[in-house]
Amino acid sequence: MSCSALMVQGTTSDAGKTTLVAALCRILKRRGVSVAPFKPQNMALNSAVTVDGGEIGRAQALQALACGLAPHTDFNPVLLKPTTDKQAQVIIHGQVATDLDAKAYHAYKPRAMAAVLESWGRLTAAYDCVVVEGAGSPAEINLRDRDIANMGFAEAVDCPVILVADIDRGGVFAHLVGTLDLLSPSEQNRVVGFVINRFRGDIGLLESGLDWLEQRTGKPVLGVLPYLHGLLLDAEDAIANATVEGKKQPKLKIVAPAYPRVSNHNDLDPLRLHPEVDFRWVGPGETPPAADLIVLPGSKAVRADLDWLRQQGWATAIQKHLRYGGKLIGLCGGYQMLGRTIADPLGLEGSAGTTPGLGVLAVETTLEAQKQLRNVSGHLSLPGRPAMTGYEIHLGVSRGEGLASSAVELADGRRDGAISDDGQIFATYCHGVFDHPQALTALLAWAGLTESAPVDLAARREADLDRLADAVEAALDWTKMGAILPV
Repeated sequence: MSCSALMVQGTTSDAGKTTLVAALCRILKRRGVSVAPFKPQNMALNSAVTVDGGEIGRAQALQALACGLAPHTDFNPVLLKPTTDKQAQVIIHGQVATDLDAKAYHAYKPRAMAAVLESWGRLTAAYDCVVVEGAGSPAEINLRDRDIANMGFAEAVDCPVILVADIDRGGVFAHLVGTLDLLSPSEQNRVVGFVINRFRGDIGLLESGLDWLEQRTGKPVLGVLPYLHGLLLDAEDAIANATVEGKKQPKLKIVAPAYPRVSNHNDLDPLRLHPEVDFRWVGPGETPPAADLIVLPGSKAVRADLDWLRQQGWATAIQKHLRYGGKLIGLCGGYQMLGRTIADPLGLEGSAGTTPGLGVLAVETTLEAQKQLRNVSGHLSLPGRPAMTGYEIHLGVSRGEGLASSAVELADGRRDGAISDDGQIFATYCHGVFDHPQALTALLAWAGLTESAPVDLAARREADLDRLADAVEAALDWTKMGAILPV
């Protein structure tokens, strides 16, 4: 049997590409189809470590989970991680290849496309079906030349395309018709139908518009997907700060700064979702509020984000927080910020140089060229030695007397991070440290929330994938979908 394929492209960013691909992957898996996700090129600071020792966008790790697969670098062969507004780290097949500005990356795209097609060949040889996610919009005129993320890829491999649009933001018919109109004739012919996402209300009021859309374009509407409240799926990049329903009287207040290059912010999702935790991100221009616990998340540009913290008043706020007995957690780049200095002699994350840290841990960090990428497990150095699982993605190596009391004892025999002598600071390079229920309960108890309700993020994620798949399966026209997918 030859491999079938379908590409989901969006009229805008955040139109619903990631969730529709995840839903289709889970539906096909439940129907017994051997299916894999694929995103040729991704730009995101949220990444995951793969089974083959690389990194890919977290959205593709979620889609792999929907397929029942371990994340693999072939699922996202090109990952761009912005370090400034004009430059990004280019990751090919899970490993850092180079750092380029936008103009230089445009010239580099043929090499990136070769990597994309190499991964595509392996996936189509190994699976019955591959569901592909585009990036942004295919109608970005300035990005059409040498495109590897949307129609450029679809044309190269002769893949049919679905266009998805978000009706909740308004203008859905203009989005769909306008996007289609800006495509070339061959690209227009490649579009096999539309999906409208995040609809709430009376579907009867939409039907005349759907009829018009089909008559106007000659393309079928394959389904109208409902707005699903409270869905927990790993965000590709945008920080989720929506209020979580069902919280009555939270017992612990936690805040985290949303600095410009925050990375792997989904580390903090278990805190945001916990029924007994009042958690919020604090953005630019906001005064750092009083809290029981401050968490400094990861960063793709640690020294620049540390400068931002100081400008926003966080350095003073953290010192006051510690004087009053508050607890402080630093994750990866946030851990590095807590030390005495951060040195970047090679200019890996900006201009070469050294920046003073917050000075609350007796450690010094040097950014080194070899990125550390590994999945980890072990125990936290807290009462009861609770189990933890997670992953490491970092350039820095931290040294100093402040590491005498480690935060984590890893299964491979290494000791990671630090707990301060006064017990107020917990710092680690391990992402995902809140994901394991035992680790989450122990860290919240350390921060002052005793006898907290258990929260299992992995179980919640699986349940929400099934909930999403159920809703999409009910909303799509499978008579029409059957002509596209092996259903």
